[in-house]
Amino acid sequence: MNAPVRACVGLGGNIGDVAAALRGALAAFDGLPGTRLLGASRLYRTPAWGVEDQADFINAAALLETTLPARDLLDALLAIERAHGRERAADGSRWGPRTLDLDLLLYGDAVIDEPGLLVPHPQLHARAFVLVPLAEIAPCAEVPGRGRVQVLLDAVDTGDIVPA
Repeated sequence: MNAPVRACVGLGGNIGDVAAALRGALAAFDGLPGTRLLGASRLYRTPAWGVEDQADFINAAALLETTLPARDLLDALLAIERAHGRERAADGSRWGPRTLDLDLLLYGDAVIDEPGLLVPHPQLHARAFVLVPLAEIAPCAEVPGRGRVQVLLDAVDTGDIVPA
């Protein structure tokens, strides 16, 4: 049995009843083997990022304690996405509309660079739509190689992010 690790997950979506999808995902986290939900942020309305010609997103963050290895946790997150109707583009395009997006942001203090699994999540340190909810539940969490979440949040523009 692996020692418990605190992991941070980003949640988001902009198709359908996103608030219900996010609540469903949060409930599903507690159903994962060796995993429990320690906390969840409020929901935030954020402008689309990357591909901007789409509906605003609703974003949140969750703090988990898990004994799952990082790859197994990621696989479980992807299964929860699929259960909520998420279809990933076959061409690998990113940042389009989605019913539910779950990103493994942090896995303890691990730095992981494997095919399909990058932790900490790339660009986490520069994305206000991730940092605002994450700072609500884990302001002192360290982003390896970047610094504390609250310090990173203080360095980005959050003016267009509002509670949903």
